Amino acid sequence: MVEALVISQIVLWIAVLAMAAVVVALVRQIGVLHERIAPMGALAIDRGPKVGEPSPVFDLVALDQRAVALGRPSSEGRSTLLMFVSPTCPVCKKLIPVVKSIARRDSSLSLIFASDGDRAEQDRFARAHIEDYPLVLSAQLGMAFRIGKLPYAVLIDQDGKIRAKGLVNTREHLESLLEARQLGVASIQEYLRKTNPRA
Repeated sequence: MVEALVISQIVLWIAVLAMAAVVVALVRQIGVLHERIAPMGALAIDRGPKVGEPSPVFDLVALDQRAVALGRPSSEGRSTLLMFVSPTCPVCKKLIPVVKSIARRDSSLSLIFASDGDRAEQDRFARAHIEDYPLVLSAQLGMAFRIGKLPYAVLIDQDGKIRAKGLVNTREHLESLLEARQLGVASIQEYLRKTNPRA
């Protein structure tokens, strides 16, 4: 009886040590994968005006009757984040509080929402979700930037040039546009290609 108990204890300790070795190997592998996987930014769809080119110029009126000028140099020295959204887009609704939070935190950024469609529906949407920021309704604006999927963001600098753009589904995607502006690149992916050409 004692002999069987000793053997079972030895087998149990061997199993525990084997499992510990497997866990250490998995943790090491996760670390290696984490180093290999680069951070992903907003998905830049290569249509419409290119990053670095002047933005199309628009003089629009928001739903709350504010004048909205796009593509011209800013007299206040602020960049503009143009966020394309829709009332029927669930990801847009989840992302709106995030983008408003980013705009409140960054004093060098003006936030403008853009959409198209039924004015009454958009007005309800603006009152429920957008509140203090301008929402412009313009199919021509979407066509000028060649917007095919939502939510989509375009960052226009204080000189009226496009600094970053892309399909944004998360806070990280939005912040990658602002980070790309600070790094002076079109996208995080471009920055990674420049800093690590072998990747």
